[in-house]
Amino acid sequence: MKTVTPAIKQIASGLRFPEGPVAMSDGSVVLVEIERRTLSRVTPDGKIHVIATLGGGPNGAAMGPSGKIYVTNNGGLKFMDRPGKLFPIAQGDDYKGGLIQRVDPDTGKFETLYDSCDGMTLRGPNDLVFDNAGGFWFTDLGKTRDRDMDRGAVYYAKADGSMIKEAIFPLERPNGIGLSPDERTLYVVETPTARCWSFKLSAPGQIESANGPYRGEKGTVVAGLGGYQMFDSLAVDAEGHVCVATLITGAVSDIWPDGSRVDQYKLPDMMVTNVSSAAATSEPRSPPSRWAARSCRSSGRGPGSRSST
Repeated sequence: MKTVTPAIKQIASGLRFPEGPVAMSDGSVVLVEIERRTLSRVTPDGKIHVIATLGGGPNGAAMGPSGKIYVTNNGGLKFMDRPGKLFPIAQGDDYKGGLIQRVDPDTGKFETLYDSCDGMTLRGPNDLVFDNAGGFWFTDLGKTRDRDMDRGAVYYAKADGSMIKEAIFPLERPNGIGLSPDERTLYVVETPTARCWSFKLSAPGQIESANGPYRGEKGTVVAGLGGYQMFDSLAVDAEGHVCVATLITGAVSDIWPDGSRVDQYKLPDMMVTNVSSAAATSEPRSPPSRWAARSCRSSGRGPGSRSST
């Protein structure tokens, strides 16, 4: 594995466990702050503005139809606050269930689109990705309690709130999710196993083969990391590379589409939680600026940032 230490630029500090960065046309970045329970906007000068207080635990965000921001809300987490860092440790004391929310970034008005599927309450929606057919995939990592935890799943839903279905179950705390550039492959990473799975799609919202009780019968492991490392959210770049925020190591792992190679771009924070792809370019692939331009570092009251490489 090749390791690179890129140059970075800190844009903002004081974010309360940021995730789900969405680059906006005005140069700002919209993201969620899980511990603060908000959807927030970071402007280029580093100022933080709350768009909406969503409650629960807003965990992921993506731009959807009509300029609305869609949020995966995990229902709330309990955090441990150490100097300069926040660590999620368990299900929140006021947890009631997970949600999919739709937010108008201009007015801050929001609504709940989904809170269940086939009569089962969503447990801990985590990350999401839209396709070109008007739908979105999202992971449900579940919740962790003192002595037990939920089994995770992947869902597919329509953006207008008219349909939701379970697509993959079970998974071990599925987190980041993304689509290949041709939208024929769905990528999902599991946090504790640090495995990146791929699932072939036969149509929008349709796994090619989802039969069998084991995830190995439904998908293929593209890559897995050894040692004490965990995967968080991901982004797929224009070349199909799967770029995964990697906890503990404090890096963005760049996984080749066929799994033949993994490079890691080390960042000065062990809690690298999210990454958003930069714009496509025709230049040869070399510096990580193409895809790690908007990696997101978790923060407590001390240093935390949106990083630019």
